[in-house]
Amino acid sequence: MQSTLLVIGFVYPEPNSSAAGTRMLQLIEAFQAQDYQITFATTCKKSDNAFDLESIGVTVVEIELNHSSFDVFIKELNPAIVLFDRFMTEEQFGWRVSEQCPDALKILDTEDLHFLRKGRQKAFNSNQKMDATFLTNDTAKREIASIYRSDLSLVISETEMEILTVTFKIDPAILCYLPFMISSENCEPRTDCKPYSERRDFVSIGNFLHPPNLDVVRYLKKDIWPKIKKELPVAKLHIYGAYDTPNIKEMHNEKEGFLVHGFVENAFEVLNSAKVLLAPLRFGAGLKGKLIQAMQTGTPCAMSSVAAEGMFGSMKPNGVIEDTADAFIARTVATYSNATEWEGFQQQGFSVLKNRFEKAEHQTRFLNRVKALQSNLNTHRAQNFIGQMLSHHQMQSTKYMARWIEAKNSTP
Repeated sequence: MQSTLLVIGFVYPEPNSSAAGTRMLQLIEAFQAQDYQITFATTCKKSDNAFDLESIGVTVVEIELNHSSFDVFIKELNPAIVLFDRFMTEEQFGWRVSEQCPDALKILDTEDLHFLRKGRQKAFNSNQKMDATFLTNDTAKREIASIYRSDLSLVISETEMEILTVTFKIDPAILCYLPFMISSENCEPRTDCKPYSERRDFVSIGNFLHPPNLDVVRYLKKDIWPKIKKELPVAKLHIYGAYDTPNIKEMHNEKEGFLVHGFVENAFEVLNSAKVLLAPLRFGAGLKGKLIQAMQTGTPCAMSSVAAEGMFGSMKPNGVIEDTADAFIARTVATYSNATEWEGFQQQGFSVLKNRFEKAEHQTRFLNRVKALQSNLNTHRAQNFIGQMLSHHQMQSTKYMARWIEAKNSTP
């Protein structure tokens, strides 16, 4: 009998808009390789950029928040595994899953650590140095509680694994390091990968619903691009990203060579034409999908340490990493202007992809963890008393709040 996986999504996956969308499709592909029948359920309405999940054999269902119709739905579906795509969906539906399908393995994909991103943003906005005090925010309390309530939580970055296991002392038995999983053919140079001589200009890519990307564009506009343009007067900077705002569009300036294009259907095409990707992120978390795409197209990167975090391990990067504006500008201009250095960075990107993100190893290790947990789930849960305790209290609070909201909404 075919096993069933239920994915509860905060939003529909949008692989052309965000790395989170790409990540979800990689997870779906991993379970399809094990012949799982997959249902994707969400309370969100489908956007124009949403991936057509039904085209790859995934059943799509709309569900309601704070409504007992979900209980009927999941009990009838009776999934072997439930995958939450962010801690918020586990908060909303985790207790219902436990109540109706207690034997289902509950997996949380953290995407990135939301509390880490928020802590860094708060430190940046207050012009303070990031330290551990910014990590113990309210989002951390919610997100880490969700991790404990889940049977297994997927962590995309080695840095974030260290934060969870060292700073917060979370047992690695309920965590799984799982970065982006790239097929072997996509870790090799593309046949259409353009050489240095056929490329020009700079590019920056990022979903503008994401605060770190909004900040990057402002930072580029005010502090970075004017000085690069002074050194390279013919060069242009092309800004791409879904959900651009009027404020972002107003930054477009032909004379300055600062060109805001908005959403791009094919990021590989624009990256393959550019000489350098600019990613001077000043806060954020997780792995950056734009850096993966840049490496796949052989495009060197100029990035901050936040952007590069978790990407390269002990390997050399596919570009320059600098956190101060002047150093970032100087090294970016040098990379853009030096064909030999540029070509070395291009080749390094392919090495990083092959050695750190090739799908086969990560997917096999992840699926083996899933199988081991399924065969030993009761013992695994018994060893996670904090998770049991948090689940108990969530049942007593979130459950009854949801019931009250449902009753209130049904009152004429």
